[in-house]
Amino acid sequence: MTEPSRKTAESPQSGGVDERTARKVAEEARDAEWRLPSFGKQLFLGDFRLDLVHPHPRPDEESRRTGEEFLERLRELCATKIDPAEIERTARIPDGVVQELREIGALGMKIPKRYGGLGLGQLHYGRALMIIGSVNPALGALLSAHQSIGVPQPIKLFGTAEQKETWLPRCAREISAFLLTEPDVGSDPARLRASAVPDGDEYVLDGVKLWTTNGVVADLVVVMARVPKSEGHRGGISAFVVDMSTPGITVENRNAFMGLRGLENGVTRFHQVRVPAANLIGSEGAGLKIALTTLNTGRLSLPAICAASGKWATKIAREWSKERVQWGRPVGTHEAISRKVAFIAATSYAMEAMLDLSSQLADDERNDIRIEAALAKLWSSEMACRVADELVQIRGGRGYETAESLAARGERGVPAEQILRDLRINRIFEGSTEIMHLLIAREAVDAHLSVAGDIIDPEASREDKVKAAARAGGFYARWLPTLVTGAGLRPGAYPEFGPLARHLRYVERASRKLARSTFYAAGRWQGRLEYKQGFLGRMVDIGAELYAMSAVCVRAQADLDENAAPLAGDSATAPGRSGLRLADAFCRQSRVRVEELFDGLWRNTDDLDSKLAGQVLAGEFTWLEEGVLDPSIPGPWIAEAEPGPSERDTVHRTIG
Repeated sequence: MTEPSRKTAESPQSGGVDERTARKVAEEARDAEWRLPSFGKQLFLGDFRLDLVHPHPRPDEESRRTGEEFLERLRELCATKIDPAEIERTARIPDGVVQELREIGALGMKIPKRYGGLGLGQLHYGRALMIIGSVNPALGALLSAHQSIGVPQPIKLFGTAEQKETWLPRCAREISAFLLTEPDVGSDPARLRASAVPDGDEYVLDGVKLWTTNGVVADLVVVMARVPKSEGHRGGISAFVVDMSTPGITVENRNAFMGLRGLENGVTRFHQVRVPAANLIGSEGAGLKIALTTLNTGRLSLPAICAASGKWATKIAREWSKERVQWGRPVGTHEAISRKVAFIAATSYAMEAMLDLSSQLADDERNDIRIEAALAKLWSSEMACRVADELVQIRGGRGYETAESLAARGERGVPAEQILRDLRINRIFEGSTEIMHLLIAREAVDAHLSVAGDIIDPEASREDKVKAAARAGGFYARWLPTLVTGAGLRPGAYPEFGPLARHLRYVERASRKLARSTFYAAGRWQGRLEYKQGFLGRMVDIGAELYAMSAVCVRAQADLDENAAPLAGDSATAPGRSGLRLADAFCRQSRVRVEELFDGLWRNTDDLDSKLAGQVLAGEFTWLEEGVLDPSIPGPWIAEAEPGPSERDTVHRTIG
């Protein structure tokens, strides 16, 4: 939710930007128009548009052939040329591995063939990330940061013909990165401090960027910086392509993390870096819109890594649960463990189904997938962490032991604890879970704000409020009756889905219930709804589960149709029915979660928790912290990032 809001005082860390201004910047960056239909948008409005995702879209024959040929080459390289244990042990991806990937075209998977790339669609790009991410997630992060949010994607979407000719051929063989975050700027770009001052036919770039994935080894980067408004310059946050060989750039530190130990992530300082005006992507002030549009499909790289981890976890859980015997039986036959195995398998199927559906929708370019991609990122990153945690639990002490230690004492070196560490960042990467809840919620209630926003906007005029009330009356008079009944109440609805039809009927009913709940909440809290982040988070989580259920049903039915298996009967041995069993199990598990979330919309401790948190922050319970020592290394909470020359030697390196 980003509008309307109450103006608030500046906080000590606000950098001179009040809450309303910060929200206005974010609101102006989002695409306010819906030019194409959206399954996710309609789902939140109580309109279950199954026709937008069924029949399941499929790639054309040429795309399929090209994609599968590359995947085979990539699979061979990953199986024979990459040692994941070495990457974990040395905390570095060998340069030779990057060179091998470059030679088979992996750096240019999404770049059109005319610019030297492979021209793969999102579907096969995602499957490629699954293969390489299953070997080592840091490798997947390197490729996805380069192609999903680095230089290639914004240039493809917003670059001029000349920029495409200049940069895309280089991107097919060189590494790129995306630089937005600063030491005190994360998901609140209104306080962006990096500047790009016009000087003739150049811009002079100054500032410090934090957590620049690939920044340590990047050849090219996209930098977000603020152009001051002046005569002939509209100003605003803008996007620039910058060659890392340009004088004045210093990578001051290679950051280390709890996982993704091979990640080449750093702190990058720009001091009086001269960037040609021709390197400006789009127009001045369009930087955030470019970033958000790029992320609409760019976010699908993370669900690919998550789906890969789920498939691997299913394999390990199956093999170990059959091998390990306790109390006279394999542990997988004990209900406490079998529930975990079932959860891992069903959830893994759902992650892949959601990834494939979202990716193919992106390739088709017939739908607006901003909500679907965001839901896939949010849901998959959360569920993959749960899957990895359950795998560690199934493995017991061996799950907590490192693969290297296991191998050293003669057992299979299963990196279960590593995958748990590696996946944890996905709940933060490219929009934390909390930010994703708010981003998706804003899109989900767009229809309400577009007709009724002025009613609750404290700055709207009386005339605007009257007009808004009239618009809202007409909209709700037409919309609310549609939430009373639907196909979900008809026992025979969706007959082509056989045993899965019951789940689609549930999705349809739940979609209308969710829309009614949102309407009730808007009426109850009005302008305060944006501060009810607990409610908004549960609302979005319900939508994510409903999208996942839809994806698995459509996927299972598509696979069944391809195999020409009969729909009649319920035989577990019928051809092609394994997908149906997984889909059915997932939907049953998901429905339990959905009901708990619906219950939590109105029965929760959100207000109590907020009050208690305020008391904690006020220092009322500092006595609770007594009796322990703080092992933290002394230093400021947030490092100083004043513009100026670097006092450090650069750690940037180029992979030849």
